[in-house]
Amino acid sequence: MLKYSVKRIILAIVTVFIIALITFFAMNAIPGGPFAKEKAPEAAVQAVLEKRFNLDKPVGEQFFLYLGNLLRGDFGISLKTGREISTTIFESFSISAFLGGMAVILSLFVGLILGSTAALMRNKWPDRIIIFLTTLFVAVPSFILATLLLLIFSYVLGWVKVWSVADQNYLLPIISLALYPMAYITRLTKSSMLDVLGQDYIRTARAKGVKDWMVIFKHALRNALIPVITYVGPLTAYIMTGSLVVETVFTIGGLGSKFVTGINNRDYPMIMGTTIFLATLMVVMTLASDLLYKAVDPKISFD
Repeated sequence: MLKYSVKRIILAIVTVFIIALITFFAMNAIPGGPFAKEKAPEAAVQAVLEKRFNLDKPVGEQFFLYLGNLLRGDFGISLKTGREISTTIFESFSISAFLGGMAVILSLFVGLILGSTAALMRNKWPDRIIIFLTTLFVAVPSFILATLLLLIFSYVLGWVKVWSVADQNYLLPIISLALYPMAYITRLTKSSMLDVLGQDYIRTARAKGVKDWMVIFKHALRNALIPVITYVGPLTAYIMTGSLVVETVFTIGGLGSKFVTGINNRDYPMIMGTTIFLATLMVVMTLASDLLYKAVDPKISFD
């Protein structure tokens, strides 16, 4: 287990480094710069600004200077607002993390229940209804689902207020974020559960008179969770970074909007800071799911 964990951690660090490398050089390869605007500053002022942010140095030297600052925990400051990048990231991420965390819990809870129900009642009407709904949620884009929820429950029925700083009504955004992963987990749980229920040890347990609920929850569900565990890591990172479309529909300023604004403004430190933060989050979540996967099934090897 220790050897496996060390290998996965090293791979995670290398992955983040490669993402940072590609992002930095691709960002600087695009013509123009953060100060190249319609009303660009005078040449002398622009030269001072470029020297202040090390933009006058070769790209390779800029990259290693950035890495040195990053290793000290310094993400730099925004070229547009002058604010610390780390402050902006964590302020914006707090809302996205709350919404994402609640959406993960909801999607796992509902998905496991619906998936198990569909497997145990295969080809019956509950199974058909569940599969129909999950197919619908997977096929329909998130911005349409979010808009429909907002239209029906806020505008037509008036049951839920539109999200605002004053009201902080997170119900509809959480449901919007949870629908797609919930549908995927439902289908994944069903297929995995059906595979497990056909194994010899399940038939042996039933032949010995073990109660159905014991067979399902003690034997079948535990082994059926392995594919779900593998999916939960990337899923958590994906949801917790916040969906830009859902945040836009419900006027929630999460981390995704800061990332897009940074790209539009050619704000290099903001682009690098948000990219590395989101990449690290994704890698850490994937690493956690791999280690949990290894703990559940010790026979798994890194190779």
